[in-house]
Amino acid sequence: MKINRDDGRVELDGPPQFSYGEKVRSTKTIRNDGTFAGREIGDILVKKGDIGYVTSIGTFLQQFYIYGIEFVEHGYRVGMKGRELQSLDQPVTSGQAV
Repeated sequence: MKINRDDGRVELDGPPQFSYGEKVRSTKTIRNDGTFAGREIGDILVKKGDIGYVTSIGTFLQQFYIYGIEFVEHGYRVGMKGRELQSLDQPVTSGQAV
C-alpha cells in the first residue's frame, strides 16, 4: 500500500518557512478533521483570510512542518501546513499567492 505524500517533497530537508511570532494569513478554509477537541468533525475552524500568529513549530509524518497558529479573534490554536499559510511579515516573492 502506497502512502500519498503530496508531491513527494520533504519540507524537513530545509528550515521552517515561518518563525515564532510571525503574523500569517490562512490561504484555505480549515475544517475539523477530528483532532480539534470540543468541535464536531467537519466544523469550520479557520476561514480563508483569517489572521493569526505562529506559536509553535512541529513536524508531521517526518515530512512536513506543522505550525501552531493562534487565531486571537477566535481564541484558539490550530495546526496548519505551510502551504495553507501566507506571511504578513515577510515581503511577497514572485510565484507566491497574494
